[in-house]
Amino acid sequence: MAKKESFDKAFEELQSIIGKLQNEDASIDTLSEQLKKAKGLVDICKSKLRDVEADIESIQFNDEE
Repeated sequence: MAKKESFDKAFEELQSIIGKLQNEDASIDTLSEQLKKAKGLVDICKSKLRDVEADIESIQFNDEE
């Protein structure tokens, strides 16, 4: 995932992939590709969530001073 994606876009795409896998809409030929893409999307979401968590902790820390 070279381009930077928004959390919402990455999460929506991840949900789409999960839906396809759960409904067996993905062929076995594309399964590996879909799983790799899903991993990249999970990484994007985790990174965005960590950034927000750090911002929240920073704000809470400043409020305690």
